[in-house]
Amino acid sequence: MNPTILQGLLAALRDDEAVVLAMHMASGRQAVLRPLVSDGKDGAEAGNPTADGDPFAWPVGDAARALLEDRSFTVETSGGEVFLRPYNPPVRVVVVGAVHVSQPLARLTSTVGYEVTVVDPRRAFSTEERFPGVHLVRKWPEEALAELAPGHRTAVVTLTHDPKLDDPALAAALATPAFYVGALGSRRTHAARLKRLRERGLDEDALSRIHAPVGLEIGARGPEEIAVAVLGQIVERLRAPRT
Repeated sequence: MNPTILQGLLAALRDDEAVVLAMHMASGRQAVLRPLVSDGKDGAEAGNPTADGDPFAWPVGDAARALLEDRSFTVETSGGEVFLRPYNPPVRVVVVGAVHVSQPLARLTSTVGYEVTVVDPRRAFSTEERFPGVHLVRKWPEEALAELAPGHRTAVVTLTHDPKLDDPALAAALATPAFYVGALGSRRTHAARLKRLRERGLDEDALSRIHAPVGLEIGARGPEEIAVAVLGQIVERLRAPRT
């Protein structure tokens, strides 16, 4: 591998940045692509031959698909076959509300290898005793999500039933590319929630992203089963084809 390409790839991995290693099969040329970045980097990255005057057009759209689907594949381009290998950051689950369901959900999330963060400004609830080994953020959701900056590998779940916490958390999450946004509550509760969010200025496209009532419909009862249903829906959404 070209040293410049290797350095760029290692830097991206160190920074938890989503990149794709692209290789032109016939020539062996390689490039590090950043197809989910909208600042024009993908065609001018260090080590990308297009930055050195090479006219080859790397398949940036297919590279984005490789990241979103989290899988490697070969595509046919006008210049020949290109192999795409995605390097994604870890899956993160941000749980808003240090409530009873959050405890088994945090444990299950860690068990499957995802990073979990529990957000709750109420220090009586967000304690190390109730959430051993879990990253706790004791801030209001808007501030916490601004710092956590959910990306395309982040799920956000609100569980408090408290509009003062859930509503701003949902509004903040829907302003990000988070692949999953879920909210605990009945259909009646969610209808009232949608009304409040519309009053905040959120449009129907944004509101349609909310999974509510949260979790797979498996008849779950009690915190543990609800946690299983929520995590199952997160996995289902993560692995579903996306654009």
